[in-house]
Amino acid sequence: MNPDTPVDVLDCLGQRCPLPVIALAKRLPSAPVGAVVRVLADDPAAAVDIPAWCRMRAQQYVGAVSVDGSPAFDVRRLS
Repeated sequence: MNPDTPVDVLDCLGQRCPLPVIALAKRLPSAPVGAVVRVLADDPAAAVDIPAWCRMRAQQYVGAVSVDGSPAFDVRRLS
């Protein structure tokens, strides 16, 4: 399996920040170290909040992608 293939996808479409970041914070610890979790989030603040959360929590922000026209953000668990 490609190491950048998400092991989990969180559907946070329609949720306002900080709800997508809270969902990521709850789910990431259950992912294996090195795995990617994808967050679907259409709140424009997610594009700023998710990378900032990654910096504060020492996790890797992999980048933004589009999934069926919806914005998504990939995060790799480092610890």
